[in-house]
Amino acid sequence: MTIRLPDTQGGLRAYEPRAEPLAVTAGTPFTSRTVLSAAHVVADPFADTTPDGPAAVDWEATLAFRRHLWSHGLGVAEAMDTAQRGMGLDWEGAAELIRRSAAEARAVGGRIACGAGTDQLAAGTPAEVRAAYEEQLAVVEESGAQAILMASRALCAAASGPDDYLEVYGHLLRQAAEPVVLHWLGPMFDPALEGYWGTSDLDAATEVFLEVVAAHPDKVDGVKVSLLDAGREVALRRRLPDGVRCYTGDDFHYPELIAGDERGFSHALLGVFDPLGPLAAQAVRVLDTGDVTGFRALLDPTVALSRHLFRAPTRFYKTGVVLLAWLAGHQTHFTMVGGLQSARSLPHLARAYELADGLGLFPDPKLAEDRMKTLLSLHGVDQ
Repeated sequence: MTIRLPDTQGGLRAYEPRAEPLAVTAGTPFTSRTVLSAAHVVADPFADTTPDGPAAVDWEATLAFRRHLWSHGLGVAEAMDTAQRGMGLDWEGAAELIRRSAAEARAVGGRIACGAGTDQLAAGTPAEVRAAYEEQLAVVEESGAQAILMASRALCAAASGPDDYLEVYGHLLRQAAEPVVLHWLGPMFDPALEGYWGTSDLDAATEVFLEVVAAHPDKVDGVKVSLLDAGREVALRRRLPDGVRCYTGDDFHYPELIAGDERGFSHALLGVFDPLGPLAAQAVRVLDTGDVTGFRALLDPTVALSRHLFRAPTRFYKTGVVLLAWLAGHQTHFTMVGGLQSARSLPHLARAYELADGLGLFPDPKLAEDRMKTLLSLHGVDQ
């Protein structure tokens, strides 16, 4: 049996779906790397809402997906950009998500870290940005989760230079109850973050970033770098103080960065591990045995899918992530908060299906095929 998929030239091509999924098994906790997956939110498709209104979330389906990630040994990075922070999910919805997911993590014994930012503030002074960060940091800490200090659009707009970043982050780190993860999100993920750390020169920005870490190494568990530049990440991680982890956020080069070299490696906090969860977990367990070749053999073939999902404009990668969750049976519909299911073209979605199916990511390939045919039919593609 074949399925007709649209190509980028306006035509249709035949694709033969995979008959069996990749065999993956749960196992022992990871020993060689700390691995967290950012996780998407599941919209409530029956809610009468609008793209610019408050997010309507299906809480049970959203939490069920987190239980899926925990069941494979992955940690969950909650309320990050993968959860559509600033792209459909406002601070009120994010705070509810943090509280619910942290409670669920306690119930099942799962690891969780949650994003604290400033998205309740459209604009303001550096002092107002600091206060907004403090409000969100308090919510995360009160939930019992580890905090991830996310990059702030408001700080990027308000800061007059590197000194404002040093002051704001220094204040937050001094008052943080436990070590946090610092997140440097590049403008390819969010154009409003161009010039973060007070300069558009990435070398100079790296120096500011490292100055923040060096001033408070006891309050920084690690740094998450999302610049899609493997060489820059490797150079940065080699300069981190002892005990401060580098969590790769590079969805283009993660196998080589996690595998590392003779001078070190990156841990992981990745959006692409949302659809890759079971396979990624299996690969890390292979790496735990010291088998780098086996690890790369499992994870390297996933890069083509990741590069496709995260292709420019990268910030819309969430659409492909949610599509794959629907096709894999983790939710009953392909609807997103903010209406972002329309953010990618039909040929893009078709290619995502093909690449994911080729990897064996769908537990029920026939279900995935049937759902993809339904989506195609809605767009006028007859089989």
